[in-house]
Amino acid sequence: MDDSRLLEERKAGRRKRRIRIAIAIVLAAAAAMAAAVLIGGEEAAPEAASQEREAKVVSNSYTQIIDISGYVEPYDIQETKFRSTGAVTGVFVEEGDKVHKGDLLASIDNTQQLASLQEIRDQIEEAEISGSRRELELLRLREASAENALDYTNLYAAFDGEVASVDVSVEDYFEAGDSVITIVDRSRLKATVEIDEIDMQFVTLGQKASLVFESCPDQTVEATVSYIPMLGRYTDQGIGVADVELLIEDPPEGIMPGFTFEGTLSADEEVSMLLIPQNAITRGPRGMETVRVRRGDGAVETVSIRTKYLGEGLSELLSGDVHEGDALVFETRSQLGGFPL
Repeated sequence: MDDSRLLEERKAGRRKRRIRIAIAIVLAAAAAMAAAVLIGGEEAAPEAASQEREAKVVSNSYTQIIDISGYVEPYDIQETKFRSTGAVTGVFVEEGDKVHKGDLLASIDNTQQLASLQEIRDQIEEAEISGSRRELELLRLREASAENALDYTNLYAAFDGEVASVDVSVEDYFEAGDSVITIVDRSRLKATVEIDEIDMQFVTLGQKASLVFESCPDQTVEATVSYIPMLGRYTDQGIGVADVELLIEDPPEGIMPGFTFEGTLSADEEVSMLLIPQNAITRGPRGMETVRVRRGDGAVETVSIRTKYLGEGLSELLSGDVHEGDALVFETRSQLGGFPL
């Protein structure tokens, strides 16, 4: 998939989010239209060039829904690697075996390591009788190093899980660092989803997500947000994103690591906004925005505000001394009973 197509898909996701908001504000827009009335006693004639109107500032609430997709992985994966070089002398598990943390999985020839450790211990016995304290301390350090070298000839399970693959046999020769056995924990599954920078303000730890897998399309699988990174990243398509981790505590049968899903992440609480008709906003130099507010004593005051256009002829109030129910005074050429959308 080329970059232009990826960019279009990301833009489509943003449009889909905005469409949800637009749908959520339709009723609020209708209420605002009903609240918009002519100033004065009689409606102006249809041929009038402009009319002064009032419209109420209305509040609207909606639940923020974020579309997500991805694939699941085991909660933990261990690629076991020998930390010494030599011939394999024992393989103690097979693919599919269940293992517990600390179980011995395989070992390589440890003859040299045993000999080195025994030699050092013999020297310690002599130093305890006739050696100096400094010499004995140095030998103790060498003993600890030799014990580690001996332990490096064995592979152990780092957690409870299952053996996913075994790529080693007795008498095989392996170099230090070669991967030989893979252990996975499938009791829980995790997924990393890419969240747009616009939506990150609505994401919190422990937040619930609903996932649908093609392997079980009639079942909704619940996941929770288990990790939010401290740093985001900038994609090749010019979009800021954060890689958020989801956790499935008890995955149903039929879902395996590598399976894909689509789903939604819903905000825990409703988002509230104040809506202002676009026609009521006057824009000045450097993008400065103002509205005329009729106060309780009947006086009209010009107030500086900051807004975000939502579409449908409405803007969201971001800041300014304007409140729900305030009457905004503005002029329009529309012949409708409210403000144009």
